[in-house]
Amino acid sequence: MRYDFDAEISRRGSRSYKWDSAAREDVLPMWVADMDFRTAEPIIEALRRRVEHGIFGYTRVPDAYYEALIRWFERRHGWTIRRDWVIYTSGVVPAVSAIIKALTVPGDRVLVQTPVYNCFFSSIRNNGCETAVSPLVYADGTYTIDFDDFEKKAADPRVKLFLLCNPHNPGGRVWTREELTRMGEICIRNGVYIVADEIHCELVFPGNIHIPFASLSPEFSSHSVTCNSPSKAFNIAGLQIANIIVPDNDMRTRIDRAININEVCDVNPFGVEALIAAYNEGEEWLSQLLAYLKGNDDFLWDFCRQNLPQFPLTRLEGTYLEWMDCKTIGLASAELEKRLIDEAGLWLNAGTMYGAEGEGFMRWNIACPRSRLTEGLERFRQYISSL
Repeated sequence: MRYDFDAEISRRGSRSYKWDSAAREDVLPMWVADMDFRTAEPIIEALRRRVEHGIFGYTRVPDAYYEALIRWFERRHGWTIRRDWVIYTSGVVPAVSAIIKALTVPGDRVLVQTPVYNCFFSSIRNNGCETAVSPLVYADGTYTIDFDDFEKKAADPRVKLFLLCNPHNPGGRVWTREELTRMGEICIRNGVYIVADEIHCELVFPGNIHIPFASLSPEFSSHSVTCNSPSKAFNIAGLQIANIIVPDNDMRTRIDRAININEVCDVNPFGVEALIAAYNEGEEWLSQLLAYLKGNDDFLWDFCRQNLPQFPLTRLEGTYLEWMDCKTIGLASAELEKRLIDEAGLWLNAGTMYGAEGEGFMRWNIACPRSRLTEGLERFRQYISSL
């Protein structure tokens, strides 16, 4: 089946957080990380069949769920997951919060690499922990790791966990085998657990390969926890389904208890059906999506080279979230976000959402029809021209 990613589908009035949060209807939202595309037809059909049943009581997760998950990661990523390693839950953010609760005590420190996904900070704070920051190094349009600083931070005896974001949001990196191995060795040497948020693992562009952290070695597997979900890749975030993969028995027991304490141990029937359909029948849609997103990435770069050369972009290896350097304007990111909304009718994310190291940057969501991306870029260009 050929999917039409150019189709403009109105989301206003659909109770979309992304589209129905602005005070004015003329604001074009390119902020929240969900997509403006219909999901794969097999997912829609699976949900339609479930709706037709008409009874929506408590859900038992079937064997087919685990089989679909295990086959998918074996086939696409060469990672063999055992069924008893899997803990299902309602989302990756609740998963990360429960993992922190399980593996730390209040006052411990959790290591992150900024700029990084903003919910990491709230999950750490809500569990009474402190954030330890090892900033990524920005140079030549990409981010790299300062391994000396990373080791120094990991060696702090109060640091108990490292939250690894791979692919990295918002930096766009897909960490290499060598980078993952070096981070893992440092953490294990210092007694730090690795928690890998791999929610964007299917959204990787040609020339890059997503390597599940836990697949690198038995030692890495036993010292790590992986969070994944079909929600980003298949645009089903609202169905609230995710998995925590925990090979170590003791860690799994502790995390399972924390999931129950936090009351995020139940999932809804639609999330279960959607995951099964996505992993069993969604691969063709995903392949077409990735090709379209790469086209959007190429279009954005061409537009900026021609019209906005003073706004460098970070090379996008994975995710659909572009990271633009806007320091040339001389405005704080939060102020630029506000002015773009008020004066250009364009909503982007301020870089400071992702830590102090995000100052001067803005995040663009390019998972939309190309015509909509063009409109967003034109609004940005016209605003810059008016300054």
